[in-house]
Amino acid sequence: MAMKLKNLLAIALLAGGFSTAFAQSQECITNSSIGHEAVKAKNYADAYEPTKAVLKECPTMKYYTFSDMIDILHSFLTPDKKGTAEYKNYFDELMGMYDLRTKYLPEFRAKGTKVKSDAAALADKAADYLTYAPEVNHKIAYQWFKESVQGDGVNTKASTIMNFLNESMAVMKADQSQSNQFLDDYLWASDLTDQAIAAADDEKTKENMQAAKENVLAVFINSGMADCETLQNVFGPQVEQNKSNEAFLKNTIAILRMMKCNESEVYFTASDYMYRINPTADAANGVAYMYFKKGEYETAVKYFDEALQLESDPAKKAEIAYAIAASLSTIKQWGNAKRYANQAITFRDDWGAPHILLAQIYAANPNWSDERSLNSCTYYVCVDRLQRAKTLDPSCAEQADELIRTYSRYFPKSEDLFMQGLKKGDRVTVGGIVGETTTIR
Repeated sequence: MAMKLKNLLAIALLAGGFSTAFAQSQECITNSSIGHEAVKAKNYADAYEPTKAVLKECPTMKYYTFSDMIDILHSFLTPDKKGTAEYKNYFDELMGMYDLRTKYLPEFRAKGTKVKSDAAALADKAADYLTYAPEVNHKIAYQWFKESVQGDGVNTKASTIMNFLNESMAVMKADQSQSNQFLDDYLWASDLTDQAIAAADDEKTKENMQAAKENVLAVFINSGMADCETLQNVFGPQVEQNKSNEAFLKNTIAILRMMKCNESEVYFTASDYMYRINPTADAANGVAYMYFKKGEYETAVKYFDEALQLESDPAKKAEIAYAIAASLSTIKQWGNAKRYANQAITFRDDWGAPHILLAQIYAANPNWSDERSLNSCTYYVCVDRLQRAKTLDPSCAEQADELIRTYSRYFPKSEDLFMQGLKKGDRVTVGGIVGETTTIR
């Protein structure tokens, strides 16, 4: 009889426990429905308590409950309440809610629910921290974004990469000792966008990452780190420490070229080390500039020529061909200088500089005839080239106009040309190194 009584008591207790669990489950379902419908109606005040109850009693019931609470708390964190105790409480609750979501992500994944990675979830928290924190501590935001980027790697969202680099810059602005870290972060962010663009399997992702790459560069340029003296001071010691690190040297050379610091000592040094490891076009080009600056023009031409053969980008090939032409002009190898200047024009037909260089080469070689007045026709061709440069490339107009004023003073006199049977409007072919036909003014 006693045994039967014990069994009945056990059954009653189990039934009571089941009843309690069932009641809790029903309450969660009800609160979830009420809260979710109120959020959809943007009735956030009424949604708050039932949604909060679901997160407390049954947080893994619906993944969207966390999104609902984010929307609710966002609605409470209005600018007019900033600075109040109420605002701070809601903000702390928002940060805590993100931590709670991260805690339960493994359970949602185990159930087959499609959820964010832990790294992406942390990026969300960091973004809201920046937006809503009563006072932003950039070191905290930076650390969270950094952890997020480390976690997701090449799969990191474009916006997270941008936030990461912006926060790195903010930390650096407050503490200049973080300059090296900012440069490392820039190189990392830039490399990540390149990898993401290469790995993208849809056009939208590729476009977003391309925009991120351009924005990453803009952040770097606007950081105050992008002047040649600063880059020399920062990269100088690092190049020596990484003289066998091909990836580092490649990125360093790219940054220095991009920032037009290809006459800095660190650019030459990085290029030299890179050339020894892997003689790329950029490395050969850097070594060539080093010899050019030293005045060793023939050696410079040798390396420039190697860079020209290795380079595939037409715009870069134009710059290299122009550099060769300028080097050869300096040592008065006029024929070869003209040949490379014309190559530069072939590679990039909207650039005025090679036309200006040709005008200068012609002006240095005006004597092709026994007749002085015909030799003076060389300056017509010089001005033709300068006018062409201005038309193609307005950025060089000031230099071209100055040379036009100079060379126009050497035009032949009408009476001297008359003695050669020539007059205004006639065409004349200028010989010698020029080899071009022009019109008498």
